[in-house]
Amino acid sequence: MNNHPFHLVDNSPWPITTSMGLLTMTSGLTMMFMKSEYMTLIMGMMITTMSAMQWWRDVIRESTYQGLHTKKVMTSMKLGMMLFILSEIMFFVSFFWTFFHSSLSPAIEIGMQWPPKCIKTFNPMNIPLLNTMILLSSGISITWAHNAILMKNWTATMKSIKITIILGIYFSMIQAIEYYEATFCISDSIYGSTFFLITGFHGIHVIIGTMFIMVTMKRMMSFHFSSYHHIGFETSAWYWHFVDVVWLFLYISIYWWGS
Repeated sequence: MNNHPFHLVDNSPWPITTSMGLLTMTSGLTMMFMKSEYMTLIMGMMITTMSAMQWWRDVIRESTYQGLHTKKVMTSMKLGMMLFILSEIMFFVSFFWTFFHSSLSPAIEIGMQWPPKCIKTFNPMNIPLLNTMILLSSGISITWAHNAILMKNWTATMKSIKITIILGIYFSMIQAIEYYEATFCISDSIYGSTFFLITGFHGIHVIIGTMFIMVTMKRMMSFHFSSYHHIGFETSAWYWHFVDVVWLFLYISIYWWGS
């Protein structure tokens, strides 16, 4: 029996296998660009995915069945998620820095105008506005789910989580249609590069966030959460709100102002 509130984790193989998978995936991505060879990338993605699933399975066991996540551990996990979101914010800051650097002072190579000549931008009042409404609605539904957990209303929690997942999938589908209908590509000057870089990485974050919430829904169905202990769901809600805020800034700066 421990005489302290901290969680000293057992020896685990998953950190080293995850790092090996990430190294393989990064190398495979480089090989894909250089030689159009995909097997290394696929292998790296498989190793990383399987390692992550096994690692998260162990964390769920430690928190749900072994009771190792005390109040002190819960506080440290919340702080860890805050620092992770902060690192994600800085990740997107670098992309927006690139966009504003190129748009506020267009280079002579693109005609000293923004958007560059021959770039037909999206109408911000069409698909981008629809996606904005979808994400804002999903932010409302995930907040509803959190409040329902605190009120111990499990029926409302499941309904609101399902609504959030549906809206997340709907957003990804609409963005895929938008990419398909785009009149420019990632190779069309700095505008195409920054547009697809920022919106693409945001789209990946939406997919990851949707999967995150799907896992919490499965855990809700297995009664892993209570009104007091629901760190997994709470951190997924924080992540989803971060995705919402990034999209609002993205919509205002790239779709509306940048067009």
